[in-house]
Amino acid sequence: MGGGKRNKVEAFFLATLILWLASVCFQIVFNNRTELLSLIAGSFFYQTSNCLIRFFSKLRDPLFVNTSVSLLHAAVTSSSVIFILSRQWLTNGSSGMFDHSQLVEGTWPWAFEALCFSCGYFAYDQWDMLHYRLYSGWIPSILVHHLVLLICFTLALYRNVTINYLILTLICELHSIFLHVRKVRRMAGFRNAKSIMVKLEWFFNWVTFFVARFVPHILITAKLIKDAHKFGKGMELPLALFGMAGMNLLNIGLGIDLFKAFKREGKSQQANHHQHRE
Repeated sequence: MGGGKRNKVEAFFLATLILWLASVCFQIVFNNRTELLSLIAGSFFYQTSNCLIRFFSKLRDPLFVNTSVSLLHAAVTSSSVIFILSRQWLTNGSSGMFDHSQLVEGTWPWAFEALCFSCGYFAYDQWDMLHYRLYSGWIPSILVHHLVLLICFTLALYRNVTINYLILTLICELHSIFLHVRKVRRMAGFRNAKSIMVKLEWFFNWVTFFVARFVPHILITAKLIKDAHKFGKGMELPLALFGMAGMNLLNIGLGIDLFKAFKREGKSQQANHHQHRE
């Protein structure tokens, strides 16, 4: 990407991030939405984690540090989602837990705070990627992804609707743990595809891809379509369907990329094995 184009991309996404921060501050200060402070807390927590990893780690490459923080976010968020769902299930049972009214208008205990905290991470990560230029392409997909999530999550938090739906979508962070583990592992130089740890990593990568990402997002999409007539005339349904369509397309692309990486690592290991035998 040329310098001029890169500067335009950075200016656009930086401007949207500043507007987002100004909007959140306005809601907190002038509309007394103090519950949104969890957004700021999330950004501060992950930025602090970034600084600590950069200070204590031997590998201070910006991409390694960024991926390590992403791994932390995946672990924190997936644990939070599992805690919220388990608590709700044990307290009130599964009856009515996934009813339309509960998913759209209700908010499970700690769901609002967890969504705020995760949203704060996406704001931090957007800034970190812009600051260290950890993106590529004329229209960087990762920056677009983060911007769309910031818009959708923040609007839902402002209006206090579809919070539980969004919490369900975040179960995919369980799979993200293994995506980031693989990336950190490779950057740290551990690439032996025949080691037990790497084989286990790939096993959990594939299992969680289907169990925590691919299938849940399809089920959520099907639920939205089934309950379409129960939505009002607002923007909730179009935004939700648009967001889930995007997620499902990204999941298909991710699955293809994972399969290619899996085959590539296997072939690389075979090539190394032949070289050693010769």
